[in-house]
Amino acid sequence: MDIAQHQTKDETYSAAPGYFRRLTIADWLFAAALLGGALFALNRYGTYMDVYEKVILVLSAPTFAALGWHWKPVRWLMPLVALLALGAIALYDGNLEAANQRFWLRYMLSSQSAILWMSVCFFLATLFYLIGLASRSGAGGSIGSRLCWAAVVLGWTGMMVRWYESYLIGPDVGHIPISNLYEVFILFALITAMFYLYYEQRYGTRQLGPFVMLVISAAVGFLLWYTVSRDAAEIQPLVPALQSWWMKIHVPANFIGYGTFALAAMVATAYLLKSHGYLVDRLPSLELLDDVMYKAISAGFAFFTIATILGALWAAEAWGGYWSWDPKETWALIVWLNYAAWLHMRLMSGLRGRAAAWWALVGLLVTTFAFLGVNMFLSGLHSYGAL
Repeated sequence: MDIAQHQTKDETYSAAPGYFRRLTIADWLFAAALLGGALFALNRYGTYMDVYEKVILVLSAPTFAALGWHWKPVRWLMPLVALLALGAIALYDGNLEAANQRFWLRYMLSSQSAILWMSVCFFLATLFYLIGLASRSGAGGSIGSRLCWAAVVLGWTGMMVRWYESYLIGPDVGHIPISNLYEVFILFALITAMFYLYYEQRYGTRQLGPFVMLVISAAVGFLLWYTVSRDAAEIQPLVPALQSWWMKIHVPANFIGYGTFALAAMVATAYLLKSHGYLVDRLPSLELLDDVMYKAISAGFAFFTIATILGALWAAEAWGGYWSWDPKETWALIVWLNYAAWLHMRLMSGLRGRAAAWWALVGLLVTTFAFLGVNMFLSGLHSYGAL
């Protein structure tokens, strides 16, 4: 199916009247389960939340319901992760030492074990995607896709269990696991993988798996090095600036941006290879590659804009000012301006082809420095994320 047909299908679907009449009983049951879970959590843990956290919890139900209606795999992904995470929590029985004493926790479902298995699955997925591309084998790509899904399930399970483990250390230590480089590298890998899997299913772009999985494997490789060399997997109390409900929305929005920008750069790599005569018969059409690159950057830019605004509001609460030209803030602005210019040139001047692809690829270098380089080489108010 060519890109024009995809666009026609999308436009017809979005413009069709009676959207809610298209929903099935399974869709409504999924939404009801999410709402029930949110209300249960609110009733049981509401006394420990401030008003903002309660609003986030309640709004999460319709948000994830809409996501599940739009992308069906979410409807089995969320219950499966919940089942595995709750099973692990039951095995702990309130004792953190159980992670080293009970078989299923020690070798599969403790946060460190699940994240290690996630890493293995991502590496194997990269290998099978490469085999599929090199051999023109549909089986290789299919196995790679399944391994990527397995990595996503295990990664989210590890994150949920890590959240619980932080509270076993102490109620004053407990926090959502997106507060340091170890945790956000996991978040980056998971978000990038999920966006890729969405495009893979929607546009039939399994041939892009080797490209996207390379950047995910690089992130996982750094994560493993960082874990071994810095003992980064150890859960630490939050620094005062991070003890805020803002973190729960600012950081995920930020990393949706980072993940989709990385995805766009790897699609751009595939575009450049094909446009120069490499892998011509193995990659999707240039038109489809260009469209996926554009959609990834558009989605990333929207979330990165939201994250930047939220970051300014958080800074005003934490440090007394919306903007302080801190190195992290400055480089976030550079990233934003880079992709704002890319989108402006595309919409106003028709930016396409190799120029757009090279720009998206260079954008990954800018984004990587904002994500990691600032922590390595610069210091400022965000120095709590230093290597």
